[in-house]
Amino acid sequence: MFPILEDAFIRFPMRKKVASLLLKQGLRVDKNGNIYSGNVEMAPSKIAKALQVDRRVVVETGQMIADVPELFSIFHSLAPTTSIRGVARSLGFEVLEIEAEPHAVGIISAVTTIISEAHISIRQIVSDDPDIYPDPKLVIIMEKRLPAKALVKIRELKFIKKLSIG
Repeated sequence: MFPILEDAFIRFPMRKKVASLLLKQGLRVDKNGNIYSGNVEMAPSKIAKALQVDRRVVVETGQMIADVPELFSIFHSLAPTTSIRGVARSLGFEVLEIEAEPHAVGIISAVTTIISEAHISIRQIVSDDPDIYPDPKLVIIMEKRLPAKALVKIRELKFIKKLSIG
């Protein structure tokens, strides 16, 4: 989690759990402390059930975020995004999942250059933030299968830890 959020929730581990979910899911908080996915208000009881916390913790987290300007400036503009990773195969696409050194510079550039040189179009790229996800991944959805030669080039990149195709 980002240092500013670690500091804000240091004394509130359950609220930190709620705030972490809000970040991961792109759930925003309005000026009244209500939680939304896009324009759809989320029931605190449903969030609480998913996290196995008391509903009041969710309400208190939303209120805390609304009341603290530094937190509100982060959470009021969050938005959910769509990842087609789970349905890529059904849509006829290939999925390349990469685990790399999280703070290495040029990961996306190096990998997409290799894909481009193979004349393959990229439909979507989703990169996990290393401050939000403990094991961040780079997921690239491509229009067709990557040739073996290109896969070897990607595997040889110095910052790549793990590579999988699905």
